[in-house]
Amino acid sequence: MTKERWEGILECKKRFLQNTDEDPLANPYMSKEVAASWIRSRKMGINPFIKATEPHLTLEEHRKILEHNRELINIVRPIINTFKDMAVLTSGYVLYLCEKNGAFLLQEGEMMRIPTDGLIWNENTVGTNVHSLSMRLKRPVQLMGPEHYLVALENIIASAAPIMDEKGEAIATLILSQPLVEKPWEKGFENWRTHTLALITSIAAAVEAQMKLNKSNLKLQESYDDLRKVNDNLMTAHNTLEATLAFIDEGIITVDYEGKIVHTNQEGLRILNMKPDEIGTRNIQEFLGKHSKVMSLVHKGKQMDIEETIFVKNDEQPYMINIRPILNQSSKDVDVAVLRLNHTEKINAMVAKRSGSIVKYRFEDIIGQDPGLKKVVDLARRFAHSPENILLIGESGSGKELFAQAIHNENRPHGPFIAVNCAALPRELIESELFGYEGGSFTGADRSGRPGKIELAHGGTLFLDEIGDMPLELQAILLRTIEDKQVMRVGGRRYIKVDFRLIAATNKNLYKMVKENQFREDLYFRLSVLTVNIPPLRARKGDIEILSKYFIEKYCRKQGWKVPVISPAAQAKINEYEWPGNVRQLQNAMIYAVITAQNGIITAEDLPAYINADIIPTKVEDMMDNYNDDSALRLDNIEKNAIKAAMLKAENHIPAAAEILGISKSTLYRKLKEYEIQY
Repeated sequence: MTKERWEGILECKKRFLQNTDEDPLANPYMSKEVAASWIRSRKMGINPFIKATEPHLTLEEHRKILEHNRELINIVRPIINTFKDMAVLTSGYVLYLCEKNGAFLLQEGEMMRIPTDGLIWNENTVGTNVHSLSMRLKRPVQLMGPEHYLVALENIIASAAPIMDEKGEAIATLILSQPLVEKPWEKGFENWRTHTLALITSIAAAVEAQMKLNKSNLKLQESYDDLRKVNDNLMTAHNTLEATLAFIDEGIITVDYEGKIVHTNQEGLRILNMKPDEIGTRNIQEFLGKHSKVMSLVHKGKQMDIEETIFVKNDEQPYMINIRPILNQSSKDVDVAVLRLNHTEKINAMVAKRSGSIVKYRFEDIIGQDPGLKKVVDLARRFAHSPENILLIGESGSGKELFAQAIHNENRPHGPFIAVNCAALPRELIESELFGYEGGSFTGADRSGRPGKIELAHGGTLFLDEIGDMPLELQAILLRTIEDKQVMRVGGRRYIKVDFRLIAATNKNLYKMVKENQFREDLYFRLSVLTVNIPPLRARKGDIEILSKYFIEKYCRKQGWKVPVISPAAQAKINEYEWPGNVRQLQNAMIYAVITAQNGIITAEDLPAYINADIIPTKVEDMMDNYNDDSALRLDNIEKNAIKAAMLKAENHIPAAAEILGISKSTLYRKLKEYEIQY
């Protein structure tokens, strides 16, 4: 506020009140919002020379308003008392709480108090004022002297901040009022104005945080019995104050245009390792890197969330910083900015919880009585309590992810379970998907960057399915991440510490791939410290009948259907089939049989065609008769010939062939390409 601007506003007000043709909207010294409010006030016939303390309500009407807003008053009062001792609240101030229509609910301070019983301040009663503008604009507002419509208010400066509910609606305002100095354009007063606006904004933010906390507590209390509700309602003022100022677990730091820290809460002090008496003497830029964008965004008045590194002594920690600049009502320049700090690790943990896979299987959910399977389950259960990497080896559909989830639930059930299919990710995206990237690392990248799957797995489990399909050039980076337990994002300059259990899975012969230089030997030995070989379904024939009945009952229970009976002939067919797609193929086949069965009986004719047609040889002896050398017994050759037979049976129709094999269309497409099968 310059002297010239101040005098310009005074002159504009004088001419406007003399009923001249003065248009305040055209005056360069006037803010558009204030000028528009003046015009509305005149149109409503507000007398600018009336007293500001004339009551508008009866005492009974005012009492009802106070009672209706009792909860809000009880929240605000202890918070105001906390801020009373701050340096900015010296002599001559008064704090008001007004409800949405302008009725006064509370006043506190040292300036001469006004009688607020029955008093309402809004544009309909007193013309332009900070309450009405703050409610209308839904942001902090400051008015100096003649910017008020009433002449009676020209001797004060008032700052107001709206109190917003969870729907984003303004429900009340907090107003800080002080006498106007003789020369309000002087620099010292300008600094004081800035601090005042920051303070009232901080108090309003504290009230909003406490309202959210109270709402959460209320929901929690509703689930308890009546006695617990009463006890929870007796929360002491001290606990309320502590919870409010802590803003749960976020650092709230207010800085001025130059970056000087003018206010912070306890969490902000902890993050910056500052003492309370250092507020006002330290600059936020002391704690930011030389490439930080925080102050640049503050100067531009931009609200944004960015990830920055906070440097404190010999330590550095990543934080997600929410920047909320506050503009001067008159000049539209940035007065202060409120920075909200959340540790990146906490943000990533919340993201991981939302983006991680649903982990529902435990070792108890693995169905089967086969001794070999039981031995494998017992081994995997023991491995789960070791911190070492685990490699799961098994054919497609044999239950590798089920084992991975069971291992996770045995040891790290509360952490995220991040599953990545290395074969399903495009080659050009797998690096950024796994390791994350910094903003602007490549075309199309998110401006604020994004954590990778490894980072999101912190505190939990990273499951890399089909690890054999990971590109060789990324295997070295993965190996270093596993060994050092730290990851660097694509385009990044720093390492991020991570703590996760790695479980890898494959249906390929990794050792053979190592010999053929298709897989890194050092990574193979690092992954295979603990190896679990999951037996195929054909190796545990005794479990086929158990599983077939289990899948039928499970599907019928889900659909609310009566469970059909399996005829002896159908069960014999099911038991004799080799099931190259393993448990997954068996489950799909049983769903097919349930849907096609009639009269509550599953017959052999109700089974998928490939079982009745014997497309896949049902006995090892039959396979021996079909091939002349031992290479025919290799699993990859069996799989290749099964795919050829299915494609022939389905007349090259991909969905039908995939259904015959009990696999997905995407897997079939990949297998066709892998085995170079023409169709």
